[in-house]
Amino acid sequence: MPTKLAAAPETSTTEQEPRPSPLGRLFRAFSYRDFRLLWFGAFTSSSGTWLQEAAQSWLLLQLTNNPFFLGLNGFLSTAPILLFTLIGGVVADRVDRRRILLTSQWTQLTCAFTLAALAALKVPSMLLVGSALVLSFLIGCAQSFGGPAYQALIPALVEKRDLPNAIALNSIQFQLARVVGATIGTIPFAIFADQLFAASVSFAINGLSFVAVILALHALRIQHIPRAFTSDMRSEMKEGLAFVWKQEALRSLTFLAFSCTFFGLQITTFLAVFAKDIFHTGAKGNATLIAVSGAGAVTGALVVAGLGNIANKGRKALLMQICFGAAIVAFTLSPAVWLAYPFIFLASVFMMCVFALITSLVQLLVTDAMRGRVMSIYMVAFRGGLPLGALATGLLAGRFPLARILLVEGVLLSLLAVFYLMSKSQVKEH
Repeated sequence: MPTKLAAAPETSTTEQEPRPSPLGRLFRAFSYRDFRLLWFGAFTSSSGTWLQEAAQSWLLLQLTNNPFFLGLNGFLSTAPILLFTLIGGVVADRVDRRRILLTSQWTQLTCAFTLAALAALKVPSMLLVGSALVLSFLIGCAQSFGGPAYQALIPALVEKRDLPNAIALNSIQFQLARVVGATIGTIPFAIFADQLFAASVSFAINGLSFVAVILALHALRIQHIPRAFTSDMRSEMKEGLAFVWKQEALRSLTFLAFSCTFFGLQITTFLAVFAKDIFHTGAKGNATLIAVSGAGAVTGALVVAGLGNIANKGRKALLMQICFGAAIVAFTLSPAVWLAYPFIFLASVFMMCVFALITSLVQLLVTDAMRGRVMSIYMVAFRGGLPLGALATGLLAGRFPLARILLVEGVLLSLLAVFYLMSKSQVKEH
């Protein structure tokens, strides 16, 4: 059975429709009912997830007074995504993607309320710590299946010409949720003296946030009818890997995504070190750097959303990557924090432009029958670059100054883009 996607009639457009205003062009994907519903549902859920992450990190540090548990928590929440996302991509091509997402959301909701109950009941500290770590792993497992399904579902919500705009707006959703969630996460701890009760409130709010995306998924009018598969899952996974490997453009885009997170995102990972040891601005300065970086990321996503379905996305992404690397170099060479602010802002603008353009190209180059598997491969590369790069950067920082390491990473990021611009790669032709 071929893959079919049934959509609401209101999502169709005609050639005779009037040219949208600049603001209408910027938020064009919001004209599609299903995309609008899923965007606001995902924003609410993502805000809750970031809220819980901030509260859980603070609680773990309070209970153990050992930063090791923060790193272990981050590892356990990320490891399933690297281990199981490829399987999740195969499942996303075999099963109704909305059903996968609903299962993922219900699992995460259950984990959040379980942790809220344990904190409210004030179970012994190490039992609470252990439970939090186990639940982080389970949430990572749910995300490893929900992520490919979500990425594969987005193209079904809008017309092909508006897909780049939808991807850019989805990037804005993620960045805004990070800021909103982390901010709200501090409120219960400021209101309640009992830290366990405050954490319980934060976890419960996160649990409630999943209701929004669950309702949105039930309200969607589209339906994904998977085609019949005659081979086993291992063969389908190999088919997906072969599909990406045989297409030079997809192979190169996946490698570029990994390189950007491996080399480029370390500047945001180690901002606290710059605030503490280089600019000597303390926790307040670190918060300001994070806020400026977040504002730059949102600005970059808005730029891509406003550009819409532009031509030569690959060439523009490579040019943006050169600028991304240059901004990182300028940040590391900044002699004062007031000069560092504009450079971290620009670095985040270029970073988001690169990510949005590359993701748009991958989505546009793949067929719907292969979309789940291809996006899962892309997600493993994209998500895997950050922890591996952080590990490598952290190890090198024990022997060399951090600013010098990040400077080299920025130079390598730019040189890689220059190489692709000068090569015969098909990336710059799309």
